Amino acid sequence: MTEHKILFSGTTGAGKTTAISRVSEIRTLTTEVRNTDATVNKSTTTVGLDYGELTLDNGDKLRLYGTPGQVRFDFMWEILARGALGLIILIDNSSADPLADLSMYVKGFERLIKETACVVAITRTETHPEPGIDCFIEHLESCGVVCPVIAADIRDTFQVVELLELLMLQLEVNQEVSSYAE
Repeated sequence: MTEHKILFSGTTGAGKTTAISRVSEIRTLTTEVRNTDATVNKSTTTVGLDYGELTLDNGDKLRLYGTPGQVRFDFMWEILARGALGLIILIDNSSADPLADLSMYVKGFERLIKETACVVAITRTETHPEPGIDCFIEHLESCGVVCPVIAADIRDTFQVVELLELLMLQLEVNQEVSSYAE
């Protein structure tokens, strides 16, 4: 059995805690506290990390970590990124400027994104359809990042599993390309 560390990051309220809770086989460890940031319409917020586990069909275990979303806790991003096999960035499309939010996370995880696979999931598109997925793809390309971007409702366990499968597929493709280049 092999263990892999997968990191969920993104804006406050985008659904990192919910996503991990939906697929974790263990009771999710959270470090939620009462939210004191009036700009965020949420009663609690993660200040340290979220943690859950998922066993794949082949017996490998995914260790799922969620970062705090608020920039004031960005020191945790680097700590949690160490040893991560892949990154899923969740962006809340109902925020004031979701493209700027994406830029912040791309910059904050620049090294990890260059080293491994990344998937971007846009949440709350059912109530806030703009900007559309194409805008996010173009924005990422302007930042020098090419990765899958999809809309997702992270309250749906199946969609969270699909995000993880997409990330694992990206990792597999990256590994094949690296092997071919050698």
